[in-house]
Amino acid sequence: MPLFNRNSTSSTTKAPAKAPVTTTTDRPQRSSTLFGRRETPAAATKTTSPPRHNLLHRNHEDASIVNARERVQNAEAAERDADRALIQARAAVKEARAHVKKIELEAAEEARLARIKQEQASSISKRAQPLGRKSAVLL
Repeated sequence: MPLFNRNSTSSTTKAPAKAPVTTTTDRPQRSSTLFGRRETPAAATKTTSPPRHNLLHRNHEDASIVNARERVQNAEAAERDADRALIQARAAVKEARAHVKKIELEAAEEARLARIKQEQASSISKRAQPLGRKSAVLL
């Protein structure tokens, strides 16, 4: 007598022969074991799933809820776009200020060089003033 099998093939007890059972599934009929389970007949299984109320099954929601959710999602996307545009605008302003500062420094340097040039020209002009008087007397 087998320990873990319900169907016994021992010659001591013979069960009356059963009529062959036809099932609609392609799986062979298996006997139940210690860790196995009996399969339910195909006719007893449900073909429709019960309505589920979790996050993955949102098909049964009201149209106004779906519309409100979409509007919130669109608003969130618009806010992200606005934040991105604000960051770009701030970067452009920072770059423009740096450019203006650079131009101011260049202008100040050019003005400094122009003053130096003017001072040198004035100095040369002062040195050149007495040069023409002596030569005019000789003629």
